[in-house]
Amino acid sequence: MRILITGGAGFIGSNLVEFLLAKSEVEKVRVIDNFATGYAHNINEFKHNPKFEFVEGDIRVYEDVQKVCEGITHISHQAALGSVPRSIHDPMASNAANVIGSMHVFHAAQAAGIDRVVFASSSSVYGDDPISPKQEERLGNVLSPYAASKRSIELYAKAFSNVYPFRYMGLRYFNVFGPRQNTQGAYAAVIPQFIMALKEGNKATIFGDGEQTRDFTYIENVLQMNWLCLTTQNNNAFNQFYNVACQKTTSLNTIYSILADCAKSTIKPTYASPRTGDIKDSLANIDLAHTLLGYTPRIQIQEGLIKTWDWYNKKVQ
Repeated sequence: MRILITGGAGFIGSNLVEFLLAKSEVEKVRVIDNFATGYAHNINEFKHNPKFEFVEGDIRVYEDVQKVCEGITHISHQAALGSVPRSIHDPMASNAANVIGSMHVFHAAQAAGIDRVVFASSSSVYGDDPISPKQEERLGNVLSPYAASKRSIELYAKAFSNVYPFRYMGLRYFNVFGPRQNTQGAYAAVIPQFIMALKEGNKATIFGDGEQTRDFTYIENVLQMNWLCLTTQNNNAFNQFYNVACQKTTSLNTIYSILADCAKSTIKPTYASPRTGDIKDSLANIDLAHTLLGYTPRIQIQEGLIKTWDWYNKKVQ
């Protein structure tokens, strides 16, 4: 297996790099990243591994994508501009990276005869669907430009599979967290924001009352699911969208409480008005991934939070 990871210097991508380099079945891991949201320090430790190759490039440039697809057998497409608030602030940038960039990856993959493309979608595609847990075949109205970009990617993947020899698996990630997740800036995810506030003795901010819930998913479960998709020989598993989650829901208040215990902190968070585009609750049904790929999450929320706290406590000073 010679695997291209787009966005391999980002949070999920760099964890995938580490995971795949350890697999004997993998001959090469090539990364393309433009460092828009990824960081060189996420991949510096791999640069002396003979199986690792880094190409600085931009998936918005088709020629860059064509070049890195040469000699590749599988693609793990993780590159994206994440964050609902970011997409509301700059929808054109989200569209360029997420939609146009993904089209480039899909088109280059089919032109090069690459076996399959496993790509990052998002639970945001469920939008205002009121029924819980979320099931893959039932979608609501999208609530942000980010969600629209991820829904568009899914539609393009389906269209490509109808007209080209193109096989895909789209992964609808539910609030992934863990080591290497960005802790800085306005668009940092909630768990690393909580961790850094607690480490620095500052008050964290919760938007809304904190009782909104998410199906928080530790990174090891995401790595497992990507590997199952990259290696499956089950023909029924291709050209599907999958929820990647734990099928358990946790409130932001509970997340903060667990992390405060890890930090031995009594600091209480502050509360602010809910953010535009945010959904109230999110819970996944993971039966399809279990049935077609054998996916069962190995790390549940509390263990994942403790692992994440320990990593940041050691790595981030």
